[in-house]
Amino acid sequence: MALVTGGGTGIGRATVLMLAEAGADVAVNYSRSQQDAEQTVRDARERGVAALAVRADVSSDAAVRGMVDEVVAELGGLDYLVNNAGMTRPVELTDLEGISDDDFNAIFGLNVRGLLYCCRAAIPRMQSAGHGHIVNVASIAGISGTGSSLMYSASKGAVITLTRGLAASHALRIQVNAVAPGVVDTRWTAQLDAATVERISGTVPMQRAAQPDDVAQMIVRLLDNGYVTGEVVTLAGGRAR
Repeated sequence: MALVTGGGTGIGRATVLMLAEAGADVAVNYSRSQQDAEQTVRDARERGVAALAVRADVSSDAAVRGMVDEVVAELGGLDYLVNNAGMTRPVELTDLEGISDDDFNAIFGLNVRGLLYCCRAAIPRMQSAGHGHIVNVASIAGISGTGSSLMYSASKGAVITLTRGLAASHALRIQVNAVAPGVVDTRWTAQLDAATVERISGTVPMQRAAQPDDVAQMIVRLLDNGYVTGEVVTLAGGRAR
């Protein structure tokens, strides 16, 4: 049984469908993209598994706890958690005055606090079952310090630190890993201006953006491995940083 946050579109949707192909029952979390989430659920069910859409703002602790309770009640447990929900607001890296408190709080509220809330709600369920796998979607921006904004890269750096800390503290029963993609060809990326996308992707040796399936494939492999924990796998087309 798997829960994928931000599961209706992009990397989340690709991950849901790959998990369904592998036979896992899946819960698709969404905040605003209801139609996309419901379509993803229908597509997952066509692969012969149980699936449900669960609306929750993961930056709310109460909403996350309610979501996990619903998923466990409907699917019978929680083996896999993929923390994919995230956001950015592009600001030039040199524009320090352009970093507003509202933007900073929104990005860290979803990307960092929301991820922690999801892990905090899911881990006791996994501990009770004696096992669990968590994969967090970070970003190469969290390693390089570049990307769409300093706020975003700092939030993804925090995701990497949380991943390693949770892996070390829960290694007896739960594996926690992260993927750190570079630019990915999704609807989310399409909302960025062309100059930002060119700046982010211009140094990729493979000379193309990743596709959602490229990232989802690695997520599913990490969920399936019984010994890897605390790792951050970059998927950046050969870009080192």
